[in-house]
Amino acid sequence: MKHQEIVTAFKKAGASQSAGQDCVEVAHTADGGRAVRDSKNPDRGLQFYAPQGWAAFIDGVKAGAFSG
Repeated sequence: MKHQEIVTAFKKAGASQSAGQDCVEVAHTADGGRAVRDSKNPDRGLQFYAPQGWAAFIDGVKAGAFSG
């Protein structure tokens, strides 16, 4: 499953670098998608996103679709 081959290290968002903060970590996959995990509990599991799904999510974030 090439889409689930993780090809970079997981990275936490720069705004969440302090100890104890809740955050997710993201890594690139071989097909250009992303793998996402909980930074507090990285062994709990991963979620995988295809390149198109990840791009749509990022576009939504930039457009403010997920703001509270």
